Amino acid sequence: MNTNDVLNETVADEYNAQNIQVLKGLEPVRQRPGMYIGSTGKNGLHHLVYEIVDNSIDEAIQGYCDRIKVVIKSDGSIEVEDNGRGIPVDIHPETGTSALELVMSTLHAGGKFSKDNYKVSGGLHGVGASVVNALSEWMEVEVHRYGKIYRQRYSRGLKTTEVEVVGETDNRGTIVRFKPDATIFTTVEFDADTLLTRLRDLAFLNPNITIEFIDERDNMQRTLHYAGGIKEFVMYLNKGAKTLHDVVLIDGTYQDVEVHIALQYTDDDEEEIVSFVNNIKTVDGGTHVTGFKTAFTRAINDFGKKRNLIKGDPFRGEDLREGMTAVINVLMMGIPQFEGQTKSKLGNEEVQEAVAKVVRDSLMDYFEVNENTLKVIIQKAQQAREAREAAKHAREAVKRKNALGASMLPGKLADCITKNMEEAELFIVEGESAGGSAKQARARNFQAILPLRGKILNVEKSNELRLLKNEQIRDIITAIGSGTGDNFDLSKLRYGKIVIMTDADVDGAHIRTLLLALFYRYMRHLLEDGRIYIAMPPLYRIAVSGEKPMYLYSDEELKEKLAAIEGKKYEIQRYKGLGEMNPEQLWETTMNPETRKIIKVRIEDAEEADNLFEILMGKDPEERRGYIMRHAKQLSLLDLDV
Repeated sequence: MNTNDVLNETVADEYNAQNIQVLKGLEPVRQRPGMYIGSTGKNGLHHLVYEIVDNSIDEAIQGYCDRIKVVIKSDGSIEVEDNGRGIPVDIHPETGTSALELVMSTLHAGGKFSKDNYKVSGGLHGVGASVVNALSEWMEVEVHRYGKIYRQRYSRGLKTTEVEVVGETDNRGTIVRFKPDATIFTTVEFDADTLLTRLRDLAFLNPNITIEFIDERDNMQRTLHYAGGIKEFVMYLNKGAKTLHDVVLIDGTYQDVEVHIALQYTDDDEEEIVSFVNNIKTVDGGTHVTGFKTAFTRAINDFGKKRNLIKGDPFRGEDLREGMTAVINVLMMGIPQFEGQTKSKLGNEEVQEAVAKVVRDSLMDYFEVNENTLKVIIQKAQQAREAREAAKHAREAVKRKNALGASMLPGKLADCITKNMEEAELFIVEGESAGGSAKQARARNFQAILPLRGKILNVEKSNELRLLKNEQIRDIITAIGSGTGDNFDLSKLRYGKIVIMTDADVDGAHIRTLLLALFYRYMRHLLEDGRIYIAMPPLYRIAVSGEKPMYLYSDEELKEKLAAIEGKKYEIQRYKGLGEMNPEQLWETTMNPETRKIIKVRIEDAEEADNLFEILMGKDPEERRGYIMRHAKQLSLLDLDV
């Protein structure tokens, strides 16, 4: 290689200033939306609304706003209106542009960086409104301030008009209207239930505000106002359950951290702790939840020992929280530190100390005059400890059974030959008849079949001990091999794919829901690792004269096919269940990896999955009935692609 070759290669490979891309304005948001709102799917779409609403809530926290209205417009756009101070519209001294334009068009421009303006705030701290603007096909902001109505319009983050005075008013506040950009998001259709859940939370946390929610698409309207605050929140969460005592309230402030907690026990076996910081829901908890759990466990054990109410060893935290419903709402100055931009887990260490201090002091005072409540909690914990120990023995029995190998696998399981976990597939099949067909249809080398007898146990209404005593669920756990809960071990997994195969009707959808609830609650790692699938059997087989028979998977596909073959002779077979297909048809349509249709079940958002399971499988029949009525059209295809 000569000198010129070396020089040419050096120039070609050079990485210098001209290779550095500079993104201006809101371009970074449009190029990397996931960095700001988590995803471009359903969750990211709804996050846009939360960011605008959070700005209104911040005004409410400061005492400047008591009414918020959120509307899903008939064209799919969103309108958020509040009666706060209104975004400033005067000229910013450093930029020479209107403060409104600055806030809506510039990252990290806002009033939340100064503690003089917002002592407590949520949102993305100076980027929320501008991010929504960047990811919207169009946005319009209307400010009512100084007796005038100011308006500015934008398109994909760029202004299309100047800030204009368009009228006069006696009101004050801000109205934001926007339509998400369909070129950014995988879906731009808002779900009313998702938004309503978030708005209801905010109304509980802020008892001085009223939130009006309207969905113009189906004329739904809700007014949310809860004067009882988080006490009423806990009562709402426990609706339909048997409560064991009055709601306990904990309030206090330590080192600029306000702590507000409400808790109550029911006769259920599950704990439900819903946590927030600065009105932002922390799905994965964080330091505030850790502080609460630690201080609560210590307070009960210390006070219980002092009053001779606890015999033997102190209680473990999990025993003391069984049956507990708690709402934790922390308000802190400054900017909360979250793990990830989507704010799922709080990381501020000082908050843990503050919560622990307030909880410890408050509970000591409370139990001095409410010993009966303490006795109820200790009795509930004792029952939980006994059940935990019994469940441990049941788990060990299942583990011993697994350790014995194939000879101790469920009798109804038709196992596969391969020992390569990644290529092995387990089909959990609804019904003995369909199970028989599946056993004949399968590829024995890599496909195993486990038939179910009807619907399995509802894990939302059962504790772990009852779960492990149920033969059908025990068979599923044993066949899969990875264990449950804290004993889950992915290395023990026997099948790379676990496929739920049920009839394409309401009963089949119910069984799918029950199985997904089981996996979500007790084998969640299978969902997180992408191991759970839903089989999609066809609804129809149509044989047109002179053509090869084909399978159709929906009524829409059937209508399209019938329109295409008008005038020709044909025969249609409607499959009411898997058992109506012969083994050859079942293999061809539902089990053959080269021709089948299966859906991988994912957890895109733990909160959404948790809410859906709670609605469909939980203790509140009224909420479940309302959900079903609102989603009646989708019931026949109730696949939970969570």
